[in-house]
Amino acid sequence: MRFPLHITTDTIRHQVRQAWRGKKRYPFVLMLEPLYTCNLACIGCATERHTGKLKDRLPLERCLQAVDECEAPVVSICGGEPTIYPELKDLVEGIIERRRHIYLCTNALLLEDTVFDVLEPHKRLTINIHLDGMRKTHDYVCARDGVFDKAIEMVKESKRRGYHTITNTTIFKETDIDEVEELCALLTDIGIDGMLLSPGYQYESVDLDIFPTRRDIQRKFTKVLAFQKRFRLTSTPMFLEFAAGLRDYRCSPWSTVTFTPLGWKGPCYLIGKSHTWDWKEFWEGTDWEYWESRQDRLCQNCAMHSGFEASVVRELPGSPRDMVRMAAWNLLG
Repeated sequence: MRFPLHITTDTIRHQVRQAWRGKKRYPFVLMLEPLYTCNLACIGCATERHTGKLKDRLPLERCLQAVDECEAPVVSICGGEPTIYPELKDLVEGIIERRRHIYLCTNALLLEDTVFDVLEPHKRLTINIHLDGMRKTHDYVCARDGVFDKAIEMVKESKRRGYHTITNTTIFKETDIDEVEELCALLTDIGIDGMLLSPGYQYESVDLDIFPTRRDIQRKFTKVLAFQKRFRLTSTPMFLEFAAGLRDYRCSPWSTVTFTPLGWKGPCYLIGKSHTWDWKEFWEGTDWEYWESRQDRLCQNCAMHSGFEASVVRELPGSPRDMVRMAAWNLLG
């Protein structure tokens, strides 16, 4: 299967439970940012994600409270760089105790000391290593030489030690899709468990012309469609077709909620119009209908998986053909 069976069954169970409750909107994923501190200053990252002070990190108890409040079955621990978070071991163990699935998003520089040596492989823990291209490109994006080689070394070591391991690649305006294909081939040879490809999105605090327009995205993902079946991509076929301009979806900003050192971030992972420490205020106070419509100026060039993969799932019941495609894609992946 493309995704481990226990992840698939738990997410389906979550959707059924929410449907029984009569809910049309509910979180699929919690993006948990326990800190803004990072050991890199990547050119495509929001400023606060590499200037945050460690003393301003979220307390462990507040992180776990957020997990409980939103009830999402999947928790993506990001940041900042989560391997810097001093309470990471306790955080991971606390989330596992709550029977949630963890994607630990990392640049891999500190994996050996802060994860491999202190956390045993677990079926609910996935190591998600960021790679934005081959050596020259990735080191340029990370603004430091040697990051690519270290990341590839850690992918191999993660697999050797028995962790479920995937990668995450952002497609920027200048990304060479032939190079992305080369990266996918390299990772496939290593034995990677999955590869996520997603269009880049311009954070409001990043003033660089590296982010693709909607037309750029469609052109690049048309090329991705040509090789998608050869690799174990975790981006669904319908999402890739959406990114290539072959189908359209409303956004599902509520599907991926974000908790940060400033509180709940609204309306979505990418746009921080508001922050609050109160879950109910965030959930009930956000105009989901407006943000679903994609009419806001900030939404015009967005095709991020965090907003649209849930839209794919939401519309599956209306298309038996897509349901069959999705099942085959997952089962035969």
